[in-house]
Amino acid sequence: MDADVTAALERAALHRTRFDSRFEQYFDGLAGRFDVPVPSRYVPRCLELLREFSMRGGKRLRVVLLYEAARLATTDEVPGLAEAALSIELLQTHGLVHDDIIDDAPLRRGGPSTYYAYRREFPDHDATALGLAILAGDLAAFLSTQVLLEAEAPAELRQALLAVHTRTAAETVAGQLVDLERDAHALPDEEFLHTVTDFKSARYSILAPLTMGLLAAGEDPAPHRARLHRYARLVGIGEQMRDDFLDLFGPSDDGPADGAKSTGADIRSGRRTYAVRALLAAVTGPEAALVEAALGDPGCSDDTLGRIAEIARGAGVDRRLKAEIRRYAQEASAEAASWEPYWRAEAVGFFRSLPLWNVHRMS
Repeated sequence: MDADVTAALERAALHRTRFDSRFEQYFDGLAGRFDVPVPSRYVPRCLELLREFSMRGGKRLRVVLLYEAARLATTDEVPGLAEAALSIELLQTHGLVHDDIIDDAPLRRGGPSTYYAYRREFPDHDATALGLAILAGDLAAFLSTQVLLEAEAPAELRQALLAVHTRTAAETVAGQLVDLERDAHALPDEEFLHTVTDFKSARYSILAPLTMGLLAAGEDPAPHRARLHRYARLVGIGEQMRDDFLDLFGPSDDGPADGAKSTGADIRSGRRTYAVRALLAAVTGPEAALVEAALGDPGCSDDTLGRIAEIARGAGVDRRLKAEIRRYAQEASAEAASWEPYWRAEAVGFFRSLPLWNVHRMS
């Protein structure tokens, strides 16, 4: 791993540590700012589950990008940045809680999904468990906007951050809709998959943090939206391809899993991902029939999943996906390098190195 990538990872780790401490403080003080109905048990339990789920972590990529985006313009402490980070991660909590309902997913981030936590607590009342999980996700979304409105920052900045936040939330819901539409296609074309990735993840995981970080630092992001979006889209596609690769093939024996989904979840759920699309395009006859029969079968055996992975390797799907992931990382890095005339070179170097981390994680 080269020195630039190592330095980027070290900075990212510092941002994560700093944010996690701030996130804990936010939840510690939430009860004092949130008017809980008394003597309700459900509301405190909902806040407890949201806290536990949110603090379970993840890569905190959005937080890292937010802080580094501010560093593109300044190294000073800037108002509103901490609240913007909280809002982004609370919106992430909202999205994941609802994602797990849609996908009927029992696990998330190494523990039970909020939906399944409620299902265990209400084993004979499925409608209650479902309703509580939906409301928990809704509450996280509303808290994500409230934290921006209460930020210790000028009113104009609060309004600008909130505008990005709400636009991004709406675009992400649109992305969820086309994500479900994707699986209605027998063989979705690659551009449709790119659109799903752009709206469902790239805009809120990458573009929104970049935009909000620049805003907090006093920079007008509007003239740079096209270049920021190009970068977000390239990074988002590479990241999604990597996730899809790991779901089909699993992590390498000596490579980090990075909390990747369990191998085979996409096949069992019938998701027509980048990896599944590449596989379907590469096989015919009995092999294609085997894959189609497994798609959407929640009881698909591990042996069948192993056979499908072998078929994919035999067809060269793993090599092609790795090459595509590398290509998108290199294009994203080149896009970031083109930012040097506009922003601080040291911070630009972070964004140039970040996509290459994706490639290193594949080796």
